[in-house]
Amino acid sequence: MPEYDKKHSLAGLKARLPKLEVLSNNFKGYAITIVIPEYSSVCPKSSLPDTGTITIKYEPNRYFIELKSLKFYILGYRNLGIFYENAVNRILKDFVRTVKPRWVSIRGDFNPRGGMTTAVEASYGRMPKNK
Repeated sequence: MPEYDKKHSLAGLKARLPKLEVLSNNFKGYAITIVIPEYSSVCPKSSLPDTGTITIKYEPNRYFIELKSLKFYILGYRNLGIFYENAVNRILKDFVRTVKPRWVSIRGDFNPRGGMTTAVEASYGRMPKNK
């Protein structure tokens, strides 16, 4: 197996992915939860597949995510070499830049590899306690 280096840690962070699109939001004070059970990517060190479920929970502000664009965006990870820790944080960064939500939480629950499961969560803004 190749040695781990800085190139591995940066893999996929600047890759070109399909564009996220938004629609105008007409309401306030509600949350949206999106569950994507078929996430997949490739580990940049081992070249083995990483699979799992991505959950996005957010409160829209002026916009909400257009689901077809989100589907193609997530499919863009399928052959991308990226650690899943980086993938969750990249999804958060791209989502915040495009949707500009009041708050968002992105969680990746990844399928077992080597007998271990991993969950990675990243957030932006403050989720109210009642959401």
